Amino acid sequence: QVQLVESGGGLVQAGGSLRLSCTASGDTLCISAMGWFREAPGKERDLVALITRGGSIDYADSVKGRFTIARDNAKNTVYLQMNSLKPGDTAVYYCNADCEVDFWGQGTQVTVSS
Repeated sequence: QVQLVESGGGLVQAGGSLRLSCTASGDTLCISAMGWFREAPGKERDLVALITRGGSIDYADSVKGRFTIARDNAKNTVYLQMNSLKPGDTAVYYCNADCEVDFWGQGTQVTVSS
């Protein structure tokens, strides 16, 4: 079992920045990748950014050049730096850990006002 605790969401104006953090605990040795997904009202949960234990990174096209994912393996923590935020980024952001099965955090709300 893996437990994920997220922090860092909030309300920000368009063009602003936020940083999300997610710390994993429990059976962390099985984690091969960690990432962030988001779910806007009425929409599916979509990948935002993913980073593997080896450091390979993937971003959704909509956030490339604005968001940066980073991982501290020693702290079992993944970060998502979000810059130049847009109202379209408004969603609940979920941390994910791939440990043969998916584990999810509780979600953190990000709201970007115009």
